Amino acid sequence: MNETPSDSSQPTESSVPIDAPLPERIAQAVARFGEAAFTQRAIGLLEGRNEGEDVLLYVGGRHAQGLLDGAPALYWPELWGARALLHVWDDSAEAAVVRGVDNRAWRVREMCLKVCAERGIGDESLLKRRTTDENPRVRAAAARALAAIGTAESEEPLRRMLRDPDKDVRRAAGESLKELAARLA
Repeated sequence: MNETPSDSSQPTESSVPIDAPLPERIAQAVARFGEAAFTQRAIGLLEGRNEGEDVLLYVGGRHAQGLLDGAPALYWPELWGARALLHVWDDSAEAAVVRGVDNRAWRVREMCLKVCAERGIGDESLLKRRTTDENPRVRAAAARALAAIGTAESEEPLRRMLRDPDKDVRRAAGESLKELAARLA
C-alpha cells in the first residue's frame, strides 16, 4: 500500500456542514461551543470582530466559504452575526443589536430590526427613525419592530407609513398597526 504522508501545512477541510440549513448549522455550533459562547461569538461578528473561520462557516454556510476563499467580506459577517441571534440569544446581545439598527449597511439594519421584533427589544425613538430609512425593507422591518415593542406613540409613524411609496412597506405598516393595537389593548 502506497501512503502519502500528510502535510500539516495544508488546510484541512472544515467539519462545518456548510450546505445544511441555517437552523441545523446553528444547532451544531451550539453543540460544539455551548449556547452562551456561541451567542457571544455571534455578537462579536455583529460588532465587526473576527470570531474565526468555523464560526463564520456556521453562520454563513457556503456563502461564508466564498469569503474565506477571497471574496470581499463587505457587511456579510455582521449580517450573519445578527441573523444568528434570531436562533440563539442572551440579553447581553441587546446593546449590539440596537447599535446595529444604525449600521451603514441596509441589510444589517434590516436584520437587527428583525431581531428587535423577534426578541421584543429596542429603543422606540430609534425604531421610529428607521420608519423613514432610505431602504424600503428597512422601513418595513422597523414597522414590525414597533409593533413588537412600541407604545401608543408609535401609532402615528406607522399611520404615516400607510402612504409609503412601496406597497410592501404599506402592508407591513397596516399589519403592524393591527398588532400594536392588539398588544396595547
